[in-house]
Amino acid sequence: MTGISVAAAAAPAKPIDWIALTVVIVIFALVAVMGFLAARWRVKPADRGLKTLDEWGLAGRGFGNWITWFLLGGDLYTAYTFIAVPAAMWGTGAITGFFAVPYTVVLYPIVFLLMARLWSVSHRHGFVTPADFVGGRYGSRSLSVAVAVTGIVATMPYIALQLVGLKAVLSVLGLGSGTNAFMADLPLIIAFVVLAAYTYTAGLRAPASIAVVKDLLIYIAVIVAIVWLPSHFGGWGQIFDAASTKMSATNPVTKAAVGTIIPGATSFNAYWTLALGSAMALFMYPHSITGVLATKSRNTIRRNAVVLPLYSLMLGFLALLGYVAIKAGTVPVGVDGKINPQLVVPQLFLDNFPSWFAGIALAAIAVGALVPAAIMSIAASNLFTRNIYRDLIKPDATPAQEARVSKVTSLVVKVGALAFVLLMDQSAAINMQLLGGIWILQTFPSIVAGLYTRWFHRLALFIGWAAGIVYGTWAAYNVVNPVTHAHFGGSIATIPFTNIPVYIAVTAFAINAIVSVVLTLIFRAVKVKDGVDSTTVSDYGADETDPKVADLEKEISWLEPGPDAPIR
Repeated sequence: MTGISVAAAAAPAKPIDWIALTVVIVIFALVAVMGFLAARWRVKPADRGLKTLDEWGLAGRGFGNWITWFLLGGDLYTAYTFIAVPAAMWGTGAITGFFAVPYTVVLYPIVFLLMARLWSVSHRHGFVTPADFVGGRYGSRSLSVAVAVTGIVATMPYIALQLVGLKAVLSVLGLGSGTNAFMADLPLIIAFVVLAAYTYTAGLRAPASIAVVKDLLIYIAVIVAIVWLPSHFGGWGQIFDAASTKMSATNPVTKAAVGTIIPGATSFNAYWTLALGSAMALFMYPHSITGVLATKSRNTIRRNAVVLPLYSLMLGFLALLGYVAIKAGTVPVGVDGKINPQLVVPQLFLDNFPSWFAGIALAAIAVGALVPAAIMSIAASNLFTRNIYRDLIKPDATPAQEARVSKVTSLVVKVGALAFVLLMDQSAAINMQLLGGIWILQTFPSIVAGLYTRWFHRLALFIGWAAGIVYGTWAAYNVVNPVTHAHFGGSIATIPFTNIPVYIAVTAFAINAIVSVVLTLIFRAVKVKDGVDSTTVSDYGADETDPKVADLEKEISWLEPGPDAPIR
């Protein structure tokens, strides 16, 4: 029995909104059916069963503009995003909440410039994961394994947080408040089993098809809320006045202001580094790269980088719902009878809309957990299969064996994430996700620098990665929550030997980059042996019509004369 379940057992049962729950169940059943049917979507008869990673893990690398737009939107704007961003705005204001909006604005120029090059080289060489590219670029198995392990470890708590978002929806609906611990967690377990089953069966095609439904539901819910709620509560002026009053009040524990409605001068460095560091980190996550590699051309990626900021506009409106909830007097009480900010948006919809429409909004959040959780588990399993199982355990693995291992690994990953949510406190998942953001940014030098130059030495990049990981973990551990006095209490710390507060991941990245540059200069000077680069300059501009390296090698092999040929 978990700590959360024990508390739930002591709390009075929360009434169930049966109309909203029915709507959620119907929509959930619909997307589950879509997930299973996706196993035959755009699959040639010869490829049924999805017996290769290209088919199961990347959906045949054939997604066009519209599907990619929905897939990346469903992948990047997760259930936890829709739960946590307005919750942060409701709890402490703009610094911890609204930074997500400028960071997604900064993100898309990065995607436009970098991801097209990564797609091209991956298309030419058949790379499935970012670690595949790192291994091919630097000829370093240790560096590719480091990138793979970082991606897997950083992704696990991210999957757990999607289940936290789903659990928030179930909690607001009145589920999970029974006296029996197993029955309290049963709805979440059922949702997990369905997610695991259709992901195993249909691979990346399942979340891609479901993402269309999820995104349409989210757009409907947010547009209706942002138009109707302000008019219902007296307009934006009164909403911001209510938020300002709450944020300027004194926290009785910390003796400081509860938060800030607009970041002050002392918070600027924390704010901009948090936005920049998060933007740099997001497309280093393996699930983001999986969405990119599943597209059919480099231009598909660039077109989507142009139109995906529409999601940022929606996210800005969604964030403001945290302030709307302050004016509305929303009280987000969990099944344990305690205030839980993560419930503020689901509770806001349930309190202020008809049950049927609240059910649509809550279903959008619930489905918003299933899409990224599926993609993340696929990406993590691809990393394990390609860069640990194949590279370290079974180098001669066939494509069919790789696909089988990846499918099983995706189940293990989901079980681990579910256990994380059920057996540990929610704060542990949040803290681990904060660490995940710090860790994944340390793969940026190896991946991004490799897209443009082969100057860096493989050993220097490995040592730089290790230095960034160690410093980032140590600095995050030393951040103490002022209320609970627990370690890993945040992601902001001062730069060493200064009083400037910044995002820890950015400082760790700077250390990583400096170590990599300095050691590369040293290793080049003393002529330390470097790895062999398997890529060429032309690989980074290749498009869908350009042949793959494997196909070229077969053609060359066929053209070469055999040993018994009369002319050689």
